[in-house]
Formats: sequence, structure tokens, C-alpha cells
Amino acid sequence: MNAKASHYLQKFSIYIVLVILFIACSLISPYFIQSSNLINVARQLCVGILIAYGEMLLIVSGFLDLSVGSVLALAGVLSVSAYKSTQSMFVAVLVALVVAVGCNLINALFVANFNVPAFIATLGMQQAARGLALYYTGGQNILQLGDFVKVGQGTIGPIPVPVIIVVCISIVIWYIVNNTRYGRGLYAIGGSRSAAEASGINSKKSIYKSYIINGLLVGVAGMIFMARNNAGLPNGAVGYEMTGLTAAIVGGTSFTGGIGTVSGTIAGAFIIGFLENVMNLVGVNPYIQQVIEGFIIVLAVAFDVVSKSKKSQKVIVKDE
Repeated sequence: MNAKASHYLQKFSIYIVLVILFIACSLISPYFIQSSNLINVARQLCVGILIAYGEMLLIVSGFLDLSVGSVLALAGVLSVSAYKSTQSMFVAVLVALVVAVGCNLINALFVANFNVPAFIATLGMQQAARGLALYYTGGQNILQLGDFVKVGQGTIGPIPVPVIIVVCISIVIWYIVNNTRYGRGLYAIGGSRSAAEASGINSKKSIYKSYIINGLLVGVAGMIFMARNNAGLPNGAVGYEMTGLTAAIVGGTSFTGGIGTVSGTIAGAFIIGFLENVMNLVGVNPYIQQVIEGFIIVLAVAFDVVSKSKKSQKVIVKDE
């Protein structure tokens, strides 16, 4: 295989895998290909895709967020509570975004200004946000959401409202990543933060922007999650940070930073979604599903490390 063919194969491998998986799932279960099932898969993936976008932006620049699930729950239950008190969707949206962005600003403060590793800073926020969600609700679910459920369960024509929201956000994230100075700077920071700063990129400002965008995405995801479940769940979304990380990494985002795309992240999310869906259809034990997803993460990271190692060796050989 010549170098050009190898380059294209590597570039589009994730999409080839997605197509092959789609065909395989269609053969494994006749129910998979049904339009109602595919629409259901798309609806269920909306929260995961939004979280994955935030993780992708952070990982590309060399950081991450382990507090996603807890912040999502806190923003979601406070948004639900605000809606029940005011019957105003505007207030509900505002509360969700302010809470999620506020939590992420705290993450950014520790990471950017105090040089606390993102792993530690966001792990602390994971505990704090979950505790606040449970304290506010007394550990009880908030029920009877009224029209709030339309955010997660409504449709416009045949298309689910969450899908429309995610498509619109996807366009915005794609534009930010590919057509703004901030987006281009993410890759430079992920490649080498010191080199990026030497070239005039304000890494602290970029970190704050990344966590703010992550907060906006988590806030929207929190509303969709609660509306889809028709309840404010303070114990909800446990482990969702792994959902986002898995989709981003499987979609080609390098855990060592500097590499990642919006389209790849979407493909990664659908690969995980298709796998989960077909496993549910054929009756695979939920605990075994977790085992399989765990192996997928490890294999994706291992593949990334090996690929980078091979590229480095090629560069060294050429230099010699």
C-alpha cells in the first residue's frame, strides 16, 4: 500500500468502522434497522454527543473533565426546579447554563491559575456537584415536570427535539474548531503548551474558554437528560464522563492532546451507541456491556499510543 492510500485509510478509518458496524448490527438483529429503533438511538445519543464535544475540546488541548455527570445532574435538577417554580423555559435554560458554566469556571480557575492537574480539579468538582445536587433535593427525585419534558421527548414533525438541538450545536462547534483562532489554538496547546505560548497564544484564556464551552454543553445536556427521564434525578448521569470520553477517544481524539475532530467524535458516539443498542436487542447482560465498553476505551487509547509511536519512529529514521 502506498503512502497516499495509507494516509486516506487512516484518515477515514473511523467512518469505515462505523459503516461496517452498521451493516453488522443490521444482520445481527432485524429490529436494529427499523426506523423507530434508529430514531430512538439518535435520541439517546444526544446527551452523550454533547458531553463528548466538551471532552474533545478539552482533551485536544491536553485537559479533561471528570465532573461531567455530577455537574449535569446539578444543573439539571436546578433547571427542573426553576421551571416548576416559574413555568418559564427561559428561566430554566438560564439556570442550567449558569450553574454548569459556574462549575466549569471553578475547574478552569484551579487548572489555569493554580496549575492543579485537570484530573484532580475536576474529580473534586465531581464530588462537590453531586453532593450539592443531593443536598438540594434531599436525595429525592423531582417529579411532574409538565411541558419541560418536551425538551427531551418532543418532536418537530418526525424529528426529535433533542436531535434538532444537537445538530444546531454540532454546526456551531464545528465552526468554532475549524474557523476561529481559539479553535486552531487548541491543537497548538495540545501539541506543546510552551511552544503555543511562545507563538503568542494565551493558554490560560484558551483553558477558560474551553471549560466555559464545556459548561454550556453540559447545561444543555442536563436539561435534555432530565426531560427525557421525566424527572429531576440528583443521582442521574453517574459515569457519564466516561460516556463522553469514550465517544471522543473512539472517534480519534488523541488522549495525549493535539488531535481530534467534531465529525470523528460524532462517529465515535454512534459506534458506541450502535454497539449498546444491538447488545440490548440481543439481550447481552448490562454488566457485560460495561466490560466490553471498558475494553473499547483501553484498545482505543492503546491504538492511539502505538500509532503515535510509529509516527515518531518514522520521523527519527527520516532525520537520520
